[in-house]
Amino acid sequence: MAYHVAPLERLVEQFERLPGIGKKTAGRLAYHILSRSDAEAKNFADAILEAKEKIHYCKCCQNLTDLELCPVCTDADRDKSFICVVEDPRDVMAFERTREYNGLYHVLHGVISPMDGIGPDSLHIKELMARLSDSEIKEIIMATNPTVEGEATASYISRLIRPMGIKVTRLAYGIPVGGDLEYADEITLSRALEGRNEIK
Repeated sequence: MAYHVAPLERLVEQFERLPGIGKKTAGRLAYHILSRSDAEAKNFADAILEAKEKIHYCKCCQNLTDLELCPVCTDADRDKSFICVVEDPRDVMAFERTREYNGLYHVLHGVISPMDGIGPDSLHIKELMARLSDSEIKEIIMATNPTVEGEATASYISRLIRPMGIKVTRLAYGIPVGGDLEYADEITLSRALEGRNEIK
């Protein structure tokens, strides 16, 4: 008869649903949780529930926050004439690690991908366009990943913005094509920011 503990199998299945986690790693994580004290396991579970309950999109930039506006949008020292458009909240963290960029952000939460059924209306493009009525904004930096979908999204958004007379630039290719911003080091991201070009 096979060894079978249903609650353990369910826990392994849940870990296995996480991106980049295979069956063996999911098993190690499950056994690790079981080896912790009840209080530690409860703290872990409570942290997950609290994050799900309290974290939502910033009313302005669509980044993740537990307040009405994220810390970047409420920071009076940020240069409000620049908006860096990214695919994912993790990309904001990548830029913040460089300490080179002091403007604002806008998080799209994805890219245009017809193969996956994701069109412009599935992204937070309308919210970006609403922000551009502010005359303070001088430049939009398109920082979508250098993939086919990222390029298509950057091109689509730049075509929408161009008639407004706002400069639209694209990150320079210090970032490898097909790579993710999340995994780029600080120097690569800094050089990509410095070498950005206007989208024609």
